[in-house]
Amino acid sequence: MTASALVEHQRIDQLQMRGIVKQFPGVLAVDHVDFDVRAGEIHALLGENGAGKSTLMKILYGLYHADEGSVLIDGVESSIRTPHAAIQRGIGMVHQHFMLVPSLTVAENVALGLKSSRGWRLDLDVVAKKLGALSERYNLKVDPNIPIWQLAVGEQQRVEILRALYKGAALLILDEPTAVLTPQEVDDLFRVLGQMTEDGRAIIFISHKLHEVLKISHRITVLRDGRRVDTIPTSTATKSLLAEMMVGRPVVLEYQHQATKRGGERLQLNSVSALSNRGELGLKEVSLAVYGGEIVGVAGVSGNGQTELAQVIAGLRPVKSGQIMVDGKDVTAKSPSELQLLGVSYIPEERMEDGVIKEFTVAENFVLQDHGRKPFISAGFLLNLRAIDSACREAIRQYEIKTPGTETPIKSLSGGNIQKLVLARELSRKPQVLIAAQPTRGVDIGASEYIHHRLLDERQKGTAILLISEDLDEIMALSDRIAVMYEGRIVGVVPREQATLRQIGAMMAGAELESP
Repeated sequence: MTASALVEHQRIDQLQMRGIVKQFPGVLAVDHVDFDVRAGEIHALLGENGAGKSTLMKILYGLYHADEGSVLIDGVESSIRTPHAAIQRGIGMVHQHFMLVPSLTVAENVALGLKSSRGWRLDLDVVAKKLGALSERYNLKVDPNIPIWQLAVGEQQRVEILRALYKGAALLILDEPTAVLTPQEVDDLFRVLGQMTEDGRAIIFISHKLHEVLKISHRITVLRDGRRVDTIPTSTATKSLLAEMMVGRPVVLEYQHQATKRGGERLQLNSVSALSNRGELGLKEVSLAVYGGEIVGVAGVSGNGQTELAQVIAGLRPVKSGQIMVDGKDVTAKSPSELQLLGVSYIPEERMEDGVIKEFTVAENFVLQDHGRKPFISAGFLLNLRAIDSACREAIRQYEIKTPGTETPIKSLSGGNIQKLVLARELSRKPQVLIAAQPTRGVDIGASEYIHHRLLDERQKGTAILLISEDLDEIMALSDRIAVMYEGRIVGVVPREQATLRQIGAMMAGAELESP
């Protein structure tokens, strides 16, 4: 395909995957799965993390090779062994983590891997012209001459979609495409996808967000533990039905927000600023208060200061300026261990890096931060192994942690069970302030449901909870007030009962909160 080729997509009337099997060492990731998609439809592929969704699609795109099974395009068996072969057959894929070169321009990224129409000379002007036509057709506006690093996340996704369209994709695979978008950007994306299907393209939409699947798709296939549970028309689906198909049991999706008497001010930030890992201001004069018996949700697109906010409060990142108060005490320069003694608990967003030590056992991770305190220590310096084991067993029982035993290496547990252990450890101290950063990231619906109930229970007990999450559904479901971050600042705080997705989405994109 040359850069001067017409931007026309091939026609795929139907693509079928039959009996697909993929096994990794010790894991049957995809177990005899059948899947198909037709021209002019959006077929959603739904399932929990680890259900096999991405693996199945990476097989279709040639990134993995199936151990068994076949792929048929319009009834003809096709061997797709590489992404190049997939592209040649009209299959494109937009990955959850974009595959762009930040230092190159939009046009240069699109032209990568394509032969120039001018031999050894670049024809980026031709590429840019055709990108302009595609941008106009699908309202995917982006400057072809701007470097990727200067684009917002939503704009980078547009580039990925344009690149696939430029190469003539008749079938587009989108892997968790809304994970980094504001609600308004999600609506824009859905309009683009609708236009693509009108043009006869087929879309495979990988997701775990039930409301989006119900809104955008024509059919839904649910995977669980590597197997296909069922394929149903979207018109017959409900959130509760899909959740039960994903988990294998009924799941509570709506929470009763019981009234609580708001307590005193537990956590206060006064004009707090802090540097990011790049040495720039990642947190800019943030002021916020959290009271006992309330959950304050922090919403925002990834990379807008949420990580810095959580780490500053937990004592893991130094404060450049400003003041942090806990129960009226200045804790601005306190260490994590000092903060724990003052009643601050922290659920980190990266549990495998900051929450647990992979090589340690379940019991060792449970007392990771408390092993030097009673009752886990005796005779001044000796570990009380009996007390550690007893406390860990009680936590396993109370928090429904699935593990063979207390001596099992933590890395052997699923993500949801590791997160439950972190939650059990942090709540066992009966904190006055809880910082929960992305508490359900990468865990299944069942574990998410459990964690949500525990957070609401802590709220009822009078704990002040700061919930930092990129999942807007989670923020809307649990929060009493919602603070929105944009470029390191809090641009507004809204009571949950007054908040709308449109308003929160606008604030996530940088709009200031309008006065009532």
